Amino acid sequence: MNVQKILCFRVPSISVMQICGMKNFQSPKKYDHVEFPDRKKLRVMDRIPILPPNVKPPKMQKRLRYMRGPEDVHTTLQHKQFGIIALGGGRLRWGHYEMIRLTIGRKMDVNRMFAIWRVDSPWQPLTKQGQGMRMGGGKGAIDHYVTPIKAGRVIVEMGGKCEFKEVESFLTDIANKLPFKAMAVSHEMLQEMENKKKWEEENNQNPYTMKYVIQNNMGGCHRWLSPFDYKYLGKYQ
Repeated sequence: MNVQKILCFRVPSISVMQICGMKNFQSPKKYDHVEFPDRKKLRVMDRIPILPPNVKPPKMQKRLRYMRGPEDVHTTLQHKQFGIIALGGGRLRWGHYEMIRLTIGRKMDVNRMFAIWRVDSPWQPLTKQGQGMRMGGGKGAIDHYVTPIKAGRVIVEMGGKCEFKEVESFLTDIANKLPFKAMAVSHEMLQEMENKKKWEEENNQNPYTMKYVIQNNMGGCHRWLSPFDYKYLGKYQ
């Protein structure tokens, strides 16, 4: 409790009041709206997809389109608190899932925090030829499984009775260890990024946008543009 000392004395024609040690603290933030899930910690992801015993694991082509371009669905935070979003395309291996799970499990306070996955377990197979094998011989055996990620995808989400400053440090540490560019964000940061993007599009004074340049073949750009540049206007490589 703050100790307040009030000294009052009267000077001829002047009243002076001296207050020592008075402080004005803001009321603590309320978390009545926070809903905790049934499981507070991240679950262990399967290293390989579970298939029926009579089904042979299928092989697959590279299919780079699975991680090219923007994410269309999982771009917002369900609990509207904190999370990690991808800033570019890439692939998550099982080791990355374990790194995320163990780091958050050590750093978070289970009594007032929770974390949930927003990505699927590894499902896309990647093949590899054996060490020292000569060229040819058909497609190699399945080496490991990955999960393709697009730009803007929410990877993991955190929340609870806490503030962003409490989780920002280790969420940023996790984002820096991922195989693609990512960042730790809050719900307010996502809204600011979206509003800034809309404002820049509405108040752009440069008529030579990427769309205008491509449509009019300025500088003969059609000679070196790829089909994805026509589709995404040079935003996603």
